[in-house]
Amino acid sequence: MRIGFAGTPVFAAVALRALIAAGHELALVLTQPDRPAGRGMKLQASPVKTLALENGLSVLQPRSLRLDGKYPDDAHAAQQALQQAAPQLLVVAAYGLILPAWVLELPPRGCLNIHGSLLPRWRGAAPIQRAIEAGDAQTGITIMQMDAGLDTGDMLLEAALPIGDEATSASLHDELAALGARLIVQALAAPDLPRRPQPAEGVTYAPKIEKSEAPIDWTRPAAEIERRIRAFDPFPGCSFELDGVQHKVWRARVEPPSGGQPGEVLSARDGRLLVACGDGTLALEQLQQPGGRRSDAAAWLQAHPALVGRRLGSSAA
Repeated sequence: MRIGFAGTPVFAAVALRALIAAGHELALVLTQPDRPAGRGMKLQASPVKTLALENGLSVLQPRSLRLDGKYPDDAHAAQQALQQAAPQLLVVAAYGLILPAWVLELPPRGCLNIHGSLLPRWRGAAPIQRAIEAGDAQTGITIMQMDAGLDTGDMLLEAALPIGDEATSASLHDELAALGARLIVQALAAPDLPRRPQPAEGVTYAPKIEKSEAPIDWTRPAAEIERRIRAFDPFPGCSFELDGVQHKVWRARVEPPSGGQPGEVLSARDGRLLVACGDGTLALEQLQQPGGRRSDAAAWLQAHPALVGRRLGSSAA
């Protein structure tokens, strides 16, 4: 089938690779403009662009697709390119730009989205992270026929995936990316799949993850903080303040309550860092100080002695 593709990060690149391997004709690939990255802040191509160019595919990087928006020249150029490419269908995966009506209506078979949740739960920008944060037992992939709403279109295919007790956003992302790639190939191989409206009940939204969410609120239950630590790995990471410096926590384990005030260090010996929470205790197992690498609690504690009784967070002395 002659298709177009719109996507940007690794999640999308996994799907693009599967579509190429399945023998589909990729008429045009849309991806976000190159962004500064790394310590040198040099412009870096997206994973989708890199893969597309490796396979000799045509790539377009408009800053916007809105014909009446901030970058109308980009949008008009994209419209002309899509019209000339004439894809039968556009596959969309974590593209990062809103598709206006003219894009949704251009391909004869419309636009299919690879969404990282079991819709209608977790519509929006961060379904993987929010599912872990909320303590969901499972998530999955939905192949959806796109419409003008926010992840509101009819469903074509779904597949569930359990969320393990130690799953992070990074590990769950990789599993969902592979599942999404398999499902989109399956969907394109069966063009007469029935479309099912999303249920009206069970709708939740997954807002974008913000850096401002990183600080740990020790008054929250230990189980909730532990889930958030896993949900925010690798971005933005959960953090606490000690001596005016922000340190990150990458892995923790919930322990029974041991008294103490929220944020109080209860034990800091034998490689164990126990911190009191609003409900329960958290054993911090993997930490990172500014400019350093992730390390186990024993190594981190060597650089931070005499912590018992101190309060982590904004009240750290």
